[in-house]
Amino acid sequence: MKVFEAIEGRRSVRKYKDKDVEDEKIAKILKAATWAPSWANTQCWRFIVVRDEGIKKDLADALSKGNPATDAFLDAPVVIVGCAKREVSGYKGGEAVTEKGDWYMFDIGLAMQNLMLTAYSLSLGTVQTGSFEAQEAEKILDIPEEVSVVSMTPVGYPDREPNVPERKDLDEIVFENKYGK
Repeated sequence: MKVFEAIEGRRSVRKYKDKDVEDEKIAKILKAATWAPSWANTQCWRFIVVRDEGIKKDLADALSKGNPATDAFLDAPVVIVGCAKREVSGYKGGEAVTEKGDWYMFDIGLAMQNLMLTAYSLSLGTVQTGSFEAQEAEKILDIPEEVSVVSMTPVGYPDREPNVPERKDLDEIVFENKYGK
């Protein structure tokens, strides 16, 4: 599958078949995540592969009320949790080097994008999930103090093809030389 085909074809999947995901496929999508760019190649990301039904239920309970991904956490055979070591990305000599501070959110976003595109190329579905009580997820997963849970995604075989969302036209979002021009 070509990269742009994966970018255009990937959808947020919230319904999954009752079918296990092969370990080889999980390894491949995690490997793809590790090839994402990161600040000064710091690779601050860490991943947790959750297959345990009780832990998946606890993570689903930690999602924000009404989160449309809640059932997906229970139905998907796997949930992958993207974590980051703080004060690594965007730092030099223990100090943040830009006004944006810690870049771990950016680095995890890139890694999760690689993970989700690769999952799609392997006929797997995912849905980026960020609306959850992070401290609760961190307790559930025994996360150490210097690490944050940033993003979670169920992973499984899609039960149906999701609708194609509309995209904004480039002339609405792209400017030349200066903003708004």
